[in-house]
Amino acid sequence: MFGRSYQDYDFEMFSVSHFAVITILLVVSIAMYFFRNRLKEKNLRKAEVGVALSLLAMEGTYHTWMYVNGSWKASHAIPLELCSLSLFLTVLLLLTGKKLVYEILLFTALLGASQAMLTPLLNYDFPHFRFFHFFYSHLMIIWVPLYFTWIKGYRPTIYSVLKLFCFLNILMPFIMLINKLVGGNYMFLSHKPESASLLDVLGPYPWYILSLEGLLILLSLIVWLALREKGTKVEMPVEKGFGG
Repeated sequence: MFGRSYQDYDFEMFSVSHFAVITILLVVSIAMYFFRNRLKEKNLRKAEVGVALSLLAMEGTYHTWMYVNGSWKASHAIPLELCSLSLFLTVLLLLTGKKLVYEILLFTALLGASQAMLTPLLNYDFPHFRFFHFFYSHLMIIWVPLYFTWIKGYRPTIYSVLKLFCFLNILMPFIMLINKLVGGNYMFLSHKPESASLLDVLGPYPWYILSLEGLLILLSLIVWLALREKGTKVEMPVEKGFGG
């Protein structure tokens, strides 16, 4: 279960185990939505703290496993990928309930972690520890902001999209600097991935980074429209002429 060689646990995309996890994601998400009113009546604080601690324990075990097996390298193991940052935002949201954390996590989770669930960069299949680590973390990254939306009553605003944009652009130069120092490619800010990906149609380096930001803003607006407070109107600016 904790072996280093992935040949014994070779993961295949859209295999039975992969489809099983996707099914769990959908079933729990749908159940959370339909039973939201019943869940609102329960005190789930202990469960929130428990999930936060379990995510920290799982992440700590993962880094320990990499270190013990000699695969922990600064070029790829520092938790600076978007999903890794989302994991710590998930823990922070569960422990503090801060609306600002929710506003950022909602978009990084639904746009980033969901894509990672569908096309996972994973070598280890069930029942290896890395399989459980990867999918448990990503499931919680998605479920927690949905839980805070449907059960806790949090909702994004149009300013949430702006906050996400500011967060990522403040973070970006630091990630680029770390990439240069350790020879990494966190968030694909150094070059495109070797395998085929969406970035292939977004232009050459570094222009695909700008294209990706534009796509992220567009998709974030769609998420905002879908999850904003019911009855909230989309306010359009009123243009006035010089004589207005």
